[in-house]
Amino acid sequence: MNFLLHATAMFVPGFLRLGRLHLPVYGLFAAAGLVAALALSQRTARRVGIPAEKLWDAGLFGIVASFIASRALLVAMDPHAFLKYPLLVLALPSLTYGGMMLTGVLVLGYLRWKSLPLGDVLDAWAPCAALLAAVLSLGHFVEGTEAGMPTRLPWGVITPGDTVLGHVHPVQLYAMAIALVLCVVLLRVLSRRRYAGKVAGIGLLVGGAIAFLLDMLTQPVESLGDGWLDPGQWIALGAIVLGAMIFTVKSPALQEKFVLAAESRIATTSEG
Repeated sequence: MNFLLHATAMFVPGFLRLGRLHLPVYGLFAAAGLVAALALSQRTARRVGIPAEKLWDAGLFGIVASFIASRALLVAMDPHAFLKYPLLVLALPSLTYGGMMLTGVLVLGYLRWKSLPLGDVLDAWAPCAALLAAVLSLGHFVEGTEAGMPTRLPWGVITPGDTVLGHVHPVQLYAMAIALVLCVVLLRVLSRRRYAGKVAGIGLLVGGAIAFLLDMLTQPVESLGDGWLDPGQWIALGAIVLGAMIFTVKSPALQEKFVLAAESRIATTSEG
């Protein structure tokens, strides 16, 4: 009881302070988001006809693979730093874009090894990914990272530790609200889907477009080279293209149109 009376819990940029105990804020939200996403996957697995335990195992594999892949790339890029400070390098809270791509390859291999249908798995994971994105966005807001651009709107907020920009867009809260709405929409689409890949296609297409637009309200990050777009915007564009490709390949209506168009061209060529 005395501990509870004397313990002071307060948020500071990057950490939750409870007495002498300092916990990384974003790490706590990330852990909570992953648990929530895995729990939701048990419900979505039943909707696509996949055993819940198999989708749970696949999700755990993806989480572990993402951390291992990112750190493996860090070690490969700077082996001297790893040899000099191994524990520090391994403890870095980094999830690189290269690590995400490598994780995707590893997860695809795992799904193939376990004979899990890719379209059904992606459909089941789509609402879970939206829920995870919502929790991570809230974590960014509490931590004070991924802050927005300056604004004069009445709901502008001041980022902890910032003494220059003043009130900025709470872009993290925008992202959280939109991700929650997208999660609900994807769950409804999942219960009425007509073909495997539809839910994932919608999630990638809509989620990528939203991420690209919200990035315009986010403070720019330093990137390598003089590219026109930030790395996050390239990822968003890739998601949009991939979502459009899934619609093109998987949609029965579009497939029928392509078949009819091909048959019409063949008939025209034969008559000529």
